[in-house]
Amino acid sequence: MVYDLIIIGGGPSAVSAGIYAARQKTKTLLIAKDFGGQVAKKAEKIKNYPGFEEISGLELFEKFEKHLRAQSLEILIDEVERIEKDKQGFRVFTAGQKEFLSKTALIASGGEPRLLNVGGEKEFIGKGVSYCTVCDGPLFAKKTLAVVGGGNSGFEAAIFLSKIAKKVYLLEAGPVVRADEANQEAAGKISNIEIIVSAELKEIRGDKFVRSAVYEDKNVKEEKVLKVEGVFSEIGLVPAGSFAGNLVDFNEKKEIKIDPRTCETKTPGLFASGDVTDVKDKQIVVASGEGAKAALSVYEYLKKHQG
Repeated sequence: MVYDLIIIGGGPSAVSAGIYAARQKTKTLLIAKDFGGQVAKKAEKIKNYPGFEEISGLELFEKFEKHLRAQSLEILIDEVERIEKDKQGFRVFTAGQKEFLSKTALIASGGEPRLLNVGGEKEFIGKGVSYCTVCDGPLFAKKTLAVVGGGNSGFEAAIFLSKIAKKVYLLEAGPVVRADEANQEAAGKISNIEIIVSAELKEIRGDKFVRSAVYEDKNVKEEKVLKVEGVFSEIGLVPAGSFAGNLVDFNEKKEIKIDPRTCETKTPGLFASGDVTDVKDKQIVVASGEGAKAALSVYEYLKKHQG
């Protein structure tokens, strides 16, 4: 069987693309390692998605997935390992040892949490080091925690954890935090959140579990120790598009370079959308819009090349 389009990913961009592709009667297969992406795993409260004054990431994605599954397309839970291109089209190979052929392909695989790259991190994964606030937060009731990252994700994580934990330290390596004013204002009203800037995490220490976090106070060039029982990383994502190999060009952040008008990569017929690309703003609504744009571009490409 030859598909018109294979979509790779299970986040907002992939779902949006799947819905639009199905509406265009494009024969589509969507392959997802899992559904929800970082939206379901990290977004405890979303207040800037049109139509919902406030909704959790999990609830929002449940609505996304329900909408997607109501469409006429095939869905497979599997992990894509590589893509190849030959005269017949794009061949997609999965971890489940399956191979699929398609006229076009769309990479909408999002990203994976960026590692802190400090001593003790790998040793304490699952023993106090976490990359998923919503998943693991409830395990840290009445404990003292550190959140690393002063952007919106870091502030939202700290606000969420403050309802569970005894104390939350928010560490930002730069001289100022980068979160939106609304998030800064909300965190500033919570008594058990302490924000520390110019604080670069250096090491995570413990025995069987995390017991402390060591950071450099860049203002005085001294190392300081926080007694904590958990460290949550909120320093961004690493784009998950390496399986595309040399079919695409990557920038210095390992993001896939695309034509911003069409979402097409350097390889004709291969498109990419959402957080895996070099699109500037990593937002749910932006990723969703980019997925719709990509699916419409695929439709135009197929019309042009199939008459």
